[in-house]
Amino acid sequence: MEDWVSWLVFTLVAIACFGLALALRKMAIMDLIWSLGLGVGATLIFLEESSGNLGSLRACLALGLILAWSLRLSGHLFFNRVLKGEEDARYLRLIEHAGRFWKPVFLLLFLTQVVLVYIFLIPIRTAMESPSLAFAWHDGLAICIGIIALFGEAISDMQLKQFSSHRENQGAVCKEGLWRYSRHPNYFFEWLFWWAFVFFSFGSETFFFSLIGPAVMYLFLRYISGVPFAELSSLERRGEAYRTYQKETSVFFPQMPNLNTGND
Repeated sequence: MEDWVSWLVFTLVAIACFGLALALRKMAIMDLIWSLGLGVGATLIFLEESSGNLGSLRACLALGLILAWSLRLSGHLFFNRVLKGEEDARYLRLIEHAGRFWKPVFLLLFLTQVVLVYIFLIPIRTAMESPSLAFAWHDGLAICIGIIALFGEAISDMQLKQFSSHRENQGAVCKEGLWRYSRHPNYFFEWLFWWAFVFFSFGSETFFFSLIGPAVMYLFLRYISGVPFAELSSLERRGEAYRTYQKETSVFFPQMPNLNTGND
């Protein structure tokens, strides 16, 4: 598919999703553009690169990882945000701050998801186009990193969901499992996942493009859309208990509690 055609298709899908979100009063649909879009985009790249063949083993493994990531995250977002009775607190806050301009603001955010999809398709394409056909040590490391990251993020989400499901934990801070070592282990493992494509691309002339994944992901999760919103929401709902948790536990990179200031 020509690049301009795929851009047009993804843009039209984003606009249609925005219309659906308005009709259902559920802005969390926006998150699915990102998670499903990367899976679809990676599949199109694979088909383009393989030219009707099975493609290299590396390309198959890279596609398998991103599809596993896409399906798991999309399922999590759909069942826990889209089907959830109430709107995501982040989007409610944004609607309030945007005032009467909230609709154009959200339309811009929906379209921004398309841009992000294409940014994160760069390291995926770099991995799939890596010229070395032989399976090497760095491919094995990439698979290990990808699998660990997938399981780590899934376990983090499950632990938080299980903790929150108990009525006695309403308003309390989850310090169980992976949440004992990081205030945002799900974000950490999401960032770690993108290092898999860095190692898939090892030795390629376009290797440095693969670093876009972990670099941009860290920027967004740590400073823009992830940690800042989550921290603000947790402080509003849990108050002093969460301030204590901030002092005890690393904000992003997992560490033993009480051994840091939580400002890594």
